[in-house]
Amino acid sequence: MFEHFTHRLVETSEANINLRYGGSGPPVLLLHGHPQTHVMWHRVAPRLADEYTVVCADLRGYGDSSKPPTASDHEPYSKRAMARDMVEAMQDLGLDRFAVVGHDRGGRCAYRMALDHPDCIAALSVLDILPTYEHFTRTDMAFAMGYWHWFFLAQPHPIPETLISADPDTFYLRRGRTMFEPQALAEYKRCYSNPITINAMCEDYRAGATIDMKLDEADKFAGRRIACPVQAIWGLKNGLERWYDVLAVWREWADHVEGHGIDCGHYLAEEAPDETLAALKSFLQRTLKTR
Repeated sequence: MFEHFTHRLVETSEANINLRYGGSGPPVLLLHGHPQTHVMWHRVAPRLADEYTVVCADLRGYGDSSKPPTASDHEPYSKRAMARDMVEAMQDLGLDRFAVVGHDRGGRCAYRMALDHPDCIAALSVLDILPTYEHFTRTDMAFAMGYWHWFFLAQPHPIPETLISADPDTFYLRRGRTMFEPQALAEYKRCYSNPITINAMCEDYRAGATIDMKLDEADKFAGRRIACPVQAIWGLKNGLERWYDVLAVWREWADHVEGHGIDCGHYLAEEAPDETLAALKSFLQRTLKTR
């Protein structure tokens, strides 16, 4: 699925990060969502690598990256910790400044990286998300019903782990499976069927409801903003646009914001790879050439 890409397991100061990289040109880091792995980019990354050095990495807790022990404050699964991993992994590859594209949970790591490591991030593209703080503070019944898994996965161990482990396919594939290539789906299932991974993914959401929320809140009230250009794209069939003015919300966090909806569901890079690739290329060509 990643012909001409090189596989590496990069040892950072806190975790081992599983990744693939290929291509040449300005560097772009692609980060996946829940409960997937870097394989979710298989329809986009090879074509993006025609013009860019593309790195696809598994977040800590996911895929074949480390699943470190957690802590009472869930900091080991915070997006700040994940961001540290990715900055170090990119530096290990000799890439000190790069664009980052993140879908779902990867998008949360990506915007945290832009806030915490502004000198490293040249451009930021987020797929189908808003900042964690905005979701939680704007929660109403519609959001809670649509995003119920946020509140379920954040429950104390071992409640969600026990229930999910009884039938991982039913839980993780509840949105369907036809949008996934069989080879990609097999990879997701291999990873999300591992009880250690299930626990780590729950820790990701526990961190989201605790330390990630606190970090976002502190930045919001301190007036910290994302310095680099930001692109937000989202699936029109997933519902984000029904609840929010997506670009208006992101403009509360950054000065340079652009983007649009794409006619697909949540999994943009797999449901609408051509449209997703076109949007990314347009944004990257303009932002990476001018900075």
